[in-house]
Amino acid sequence: MYENSNLVVSAWDEDKLVGIARSLSDFCYCCYLSDLAVRQEYKKLGIGKKLIALTKEKIGDQSMLFLLSAPSAMDYYPKINFEKVENGFIINRTR
Repeated sequence: MYENSNLVVSAWDEDKLVGIARSLSDFCYCCYLSDLAVRQEYKKLGIGKKLIALTKEKIGDQSMLFLLSAPSAMDYYPKINFEKVENGFIINRTR
């Protein structure tokens, strides 16, 4: 998964990885944020928000940033300026 990503932003506490944002982007129209993860003990410190800001900085203002949320994070993304959309479709993976 990591090797096939073309935009990875990470957060570190000295030598400990505490957060990561992993994306796929064409850097001109869209960027799919496929993973946003922060270690449990580092949550609510703004790390996720900062990882998203750094991702947006890398892709520029011309690219949209979109994601599929884990059910447990549905309340998080609107708090950091993501807009819920109703115009999407999915074919779920089968394995």
